[in-house]
Amino acid sequence: MAELGRGGMGRVLLGAQPDGRLIAVKVVRSQFVEAEGFRTRFRREVDASRRVSGASTAAVVDADAPLPWLASVFVPGPSLREVVDTVGALPSGAVLRLAAGPAAALAEIHRAGLIHRDLSRPTCCSPPTGRG
Repeated sequence: MAELGRGGMGRVLLGAQPDGRLIAVKVVRSQFVEAEGFRTRFRREVDASRRVSGASTAAVVDADAPLPWLASVFVPGPSLREVVDTVGALPSGAVLRLAAGPAAALAEIHRAGLIHRDLSRPTCCSPPTGRG
């Protein structure tokens, strides 16, 4: 339906399940697919992502294909940039409440024994990975 973002490993697309629920689909760049051992590492990352659950993490819906992909629940909402551009600097109480979500997600990820490699770029729809 749309591109949500792109990064070093690939693109994140907005899609919909047959029942209409929105999903974020992470599609890995083809250059990585050919790398030795990539598919094994990718499967491990998908398995690790399935072990993480919580109010501040996006659940894995499905994964894998000839060009590896991972689908997770899409959580709609504005980006922090959009909010700040619209309303200006946020009061400290609002910032603390916003910070609670990523902190809770990291706690859940670490509880599952994982390291989140996208810590510098947390998003609502990027599942955690098993590699640092």
